[in-house]
Amino acid sequence: MRFGFLIDQRRCIGCHACTVACKQEQDVPLGVFRTWVKYIEKGEFPNTRRHFTVLRCNHCEDAPCVAICPTKALFRRPDGIVDFDTSRCIGCKSCMQACPYDALYIDPREHTAMKCNFCAHRVDVGLKPACEIVCPETAIVSGDLDDPESSISRLIAREPVHVRKPEQGTQPKLFYIAADALTLTPNLSRRDGVTMWGQLPDGHGGAAPAVPSPQRISMAEGTARDVYDVAHPAPWGWRVSSYLWTKSISSGAFGVAAVLALGGTAREPFGVVAAAIALLFALATVALLVWDLKRPERFLYLVFRPNPRSWLVWGAYILMVFSGLAFLWGAAIVLGLAGFVAPLGLAGIAFAAAAAGYSGFLFGQAEGRDFWQSPLLPLHLVVQAALAGAAVLVVAAAAMGATDALPPLFVAIVAGAALHALFVAAELVTPHASNDVRLAARAMTHGATAARFWVGAVALGVALPVALALASLGAGITSGLAVAAALAALLGLLAYEDSWIRAGQAVPLS
Repeated sequence: MRFGFLIDQRRCIGCHACTVACKQEQDVPLGVFRTWVKYIEKGEFPNTRRHFTVLRCNHCEDAPCVAICPTKALFRRPDGIVDFDTSRCIGCKSCMQACPYDALYIDPREHTAMKCNFCAHRVDVGLKPACEIVCPETAIVSGDLDDPESSISRLIAREPVHVRKPEQGTQPKLFYIAADALTLTPNLSRRDGVTMWGQLPDGHGGAAPAVPSPQRISMAEGTARDVYDVAHPAPWGWRVSSYLWTKSISSGAFGVAAVLALGGTAREPFGVVAAAIALLFALATVALLVWDLKRPERFLYLVFRPNPRSWLVWGAYILMVFSGLAFLWGAAIVLGLAGFVAPLGLAGIAFAAAAAGYSGFLFGQAEGRDFWQSPLLPLHLVVQAALAGAAVLVVAAAAMGATDALPPLFVAIVAGAALHALFVAAELVTPHASNDVRLAARAMTHGATAARFWVGAVALGVALPVALALASLGAGITSGLAVAAALAALLGLLAYEDSWIRAGQAVPLS
């Protein structure tokens, strides 16, 4: 048995009865929706037409929200319904990033994720979902897709049907008859941020700007536009970008210090100081992660109720082992246990790379955001960690007066900045895998965070350290020069993380 939905767009009149019934049946608060109707107007006056589309959870056969959920709060029932257990949800919002269809939201009362669950409580007693019962035009049909005699199976067999974003490979079980491509594919129509009855926020406190679209289906420019939709604010903000930054500093400080120490540079700040920096910023990383949760008191569910498929869980385990190795490294140096320093250092290098790079796999599970799907991301994060680690160790060395430690660190900063720039260029300049990636890249370089990217990430984070390196060729490496390059690299990296996180969420999913 596999339950699915079918929406017959030939019958839908855009009355919102399904939305109202859903809110009433599930007690959905104002401002959030499990099902909603989107309006798009197409054509030029007076030859115009309004298209309606009912949007909701697609109850995917291969649901990315289930895979990324760290506590198994989301699960797929034997009958194919993707349901949720709010008692397990920690409010990490990763499911919202994984869903390509914008189907999940954070309930303002429970502070947990919610979505359409097919009215599972009704289905279990033999009733139809509330939206289907109330539809005046019988435009909504549900049933067992595995039963060839069910109404939905007969309609799918008889009529040409479409699904949203089939290229995502989620195998959605929400089918549409006679739906216009504009209504099923976001970003093909003009989005002005202002609709019939209100203004949509951009997720960052302002009105949603029009997303520039280099490719449109064959129509006159500006003749298709969104006229009614619901708001879907960006789930992740500055805490997540700061988490990437602090984790880079933590893993990079230990990793770079261990490499230099094992290479024969066994002096501070490559010992206890590096271990202390790694532990301090690891603590800051965990604090930011917990702070960003909607249910922070459930944070330990990651350990006690884990989903082994989620990279959030693996990331938690990696950070715990990494922090333990950093502590043992520092303790071995303090206690003079020289025989333990090399093994701990080698293990520390491996787990520093893992701590830096695991987020690349986590963002890879956020399948709704095409911009974050680069296979180079884990390696790019390791490079960012090396850059951040070398930079923070420069500041520590200068503060301690350890000027002999500056040359290798300064070289690491310049090399890290150059490699980081190459990765960024590859991300933004090379041909993009999809139109959404192209739009996100353009949002990063020309959108709301463009100044942060060009001034912070590029000028401050890359150009200035390289310029200071060229200046040092004649004047030599001084503490002031090295610290200036280090601080510029750190601030530039923070600016990059923030613009990258926001650009990835700038493209609407519905």
